[in-house]
Amino acid sequence: MKNLLKTTPYRPNGQLVGRPLKALNSFVLASFLGLLTACSSLTPPCAARVSPPYTELRGTKWELMRWNLPPNTAGEVRQRTIPQGDAGQPIQLEFAAESLRISGFTGCNRFTGEIVEEARGISIERIASTRMSCSGPRNELENDFLYELNDYRNLVRDGDRLLLIGRDREVLSFTQRLTTNNPKKN
Repeated sequence: MKNLLKTTPYRPNGQLVGRPLKALNSFVLASFLGLLTACSSLTPPCAARVSPPYTELRGTKWELMRWNLPPNTAGEVRQRTIPQGDAGQPIQLEFAAESLRISGFTGCNRFTGEIVEEARGISIERIASTRMSCSGPRNELENDFLYELNDYRNLVRDGDRLLLIGRDREVLSFTQRLTTNNPKKN
């Protein structure tokens, strides 16, 4: 097979002339089209914002609906079972409306943390929780949830969905819930 790069003439400015340039253009175009179609099949969609500013999360409440584990060796995504809390309460996150705070429920205990705004979005720091006694599986779920919350890689918002993507490739998917405003009684 003939090496086209060695036999193709060059222009004075160093550009290739002939078939290799056409092949390169075709390759670049195919790669660009591939990226566009790949972007359309991603979850979340390409329009979703990664680590949104706190102003987009302020005063919102979220409920954990799905917990995907990292793919196994066959590439299959596995899902973790998410039991409801002892009183039927789901795992929840709530971003404070008036301060840089996050709070919620782990299925057994309440937690709170501080929001730090950075150039790349927000981070959650100084997470603390109550210490009620939980059953073995519930305690394991709570510990894993707090670990993911403390050490996540990306936080992605897409409308009424919030994805917390862990460094270990676990993905926690939350659905937005309406917050209840309790009017003050006079």
